[in-house]
Amino acid sequence: MNFLSRITINPAQCGGRPCIRGMRMRVKDLLDLLAAGVSPEEILQDYPYLEKEDIQAVLEFAAAQSDHVMLRAG
Repeated sequence: MNFLSRITINPAQCGGRPCIRGMRMRVKDLLDLLAAGVSPEEILQDYPYLEKEDIQAVLEFAAAQSDHVMLRAG
């Protein structure tokens, strides 16, 4: 399954920042929760409109964003 299809970008919503399935839950919001140590189970309990696949999509999106060449001057 392509989880990245769950990530939407709409210039008229949340300042064009990536969101989950057109909702006002930004990818960054979910990443911040995960980085703070909140478990996926807790997130799904606190935000019942989210699905397990949304969390997977956010992680996949973040991994794809960090996959770029780093050039070092030297």
